Amino acid sequence: MKAIVAMDQAAEAAGITLAERPEPKPAINDVVVEVHASGFVPAEWEWPSTWVDRSGHDRVPAIIGHEFAGVVSSLGYGTTGLSLGQRVFGITDWHRDGTLAEYAAVEARNLAPLPGNVDFTVGASLPISGLTAWQGLFQHGRLRAGQSVLAHGAAGAVGSVVTQLAREFGAYVIGTGRAADRQAALDFGANEFLALDHEDLDDIGRVDLVFDVIGGEIQRRSASIIRPGGTLVSVVGPVETRPVDALAVDFVVESVPSQLVEIVDRVRDGRLRTHVGTVATLDEAIPALNPTERRKGKTVIRVRP
Repeated sequence: MKAIVAMDQAAEAAGITLAERPEPKPAINDVVVEVHASGFVPAEWEWPSTWVDRSGHDRVPAIIGHEFAGVVSSLGYGTTGLSLGQRVFGITDWHRDGTLAEYAAVEARNLAPLPGNVDFTVGASLPISGLTAWQGLFQHGRLRAGQSVLAHGAAGAVGSVVTQLAREFGAYVIGTGRAADRQAALDFGANEFLALDHEDLDDIGRVDLVFDVIGGEIQRRSASIIRPGGTLVSVVGPVETRPVDALAVDFVVESVPSQLVEIVDRVRDGRLRTHVGTVATLDEAIPALNPTERRKGKTVIRVRP
């Protein structure tokens, strides 16, 4: 089968290639999915699991990509709850070969049904962005109606979902990003927008929850504007500057199919839209995953027409 494989950790995206790899076989409680579309997170180059397995052994050449939508093509021994030909979407295990391939082996427990009226491209853009936003807001951020949320990167793949979910659940959302992202963030539902390239975070006053996808100096400045009892949620690693009298949480997204169902139901009825940016075929994937300019939204690779 065709697959996009990472060959050189130092080269990151410049070290990937389109190669022939053996089709996976389903282990116990696995399914093999015929992949129709796969999303990609650029930060994957920084994940140790991209390069080594759980025992620390080298995984290169490793098939990259960990979110997808497709059709179940075979079942492993003992697999229940899914059927051949079923449309599914979800996240694969970080330490296993990924989804930028014609087929992927996935633990059945990590998958959710993909409704027939949700396109595979949209389905592939949802799992990591959607679950990150859901878990950050509700599990770790303990969001309540009437609170204020500072959503960094509000026009991005994760931030746009954070903005929409927070608004749906009754929060007042201040989106951030570059000045050029203002209208997109407002279109996704932000009540107001702050351009980080020329406006001051201190001007917005205190907030209850900061959802950080940037880190560094922006995170340090954000910690100072959280109200006592509030929360700083980070998806970019441990918090360097902890807020005073507030909670700081960093987390790695987990596969929770029941949450995927909640998310895709919102896509079906129009409450939520995903920010799909670049869409390319598997044959076109190398330049799409190694862009020479800033890309907006989620990059999705269409593995099958």
